[in-house]
Amino acid sequence: MWWQDLLWGAWNGLTAWIVLIAHVFGAMEQYPFFDTARGSNWYDLGFLAGAGSPLFGMFRRWR
Repeated sequence: MWWQDLLWGAWNGLTAWIVLIAHVFGAMEQYPFFDTARGSNWYDLGFLAGAGSPLFGMFRRWR
């Protein structure tokens, strides 16, 4: 279902920042940064929205 891919992408996008920092320090190697098995357009859209959401909040504060 398209909405499941969208929600998984958003969740993985939100947690991507934590996983990225953990990967830099050598932890959580078993967890991928991006789930290639769910590589659909809806997953990609959710991932980008989830990963960019902290940045969108930062830009709103500057206005």
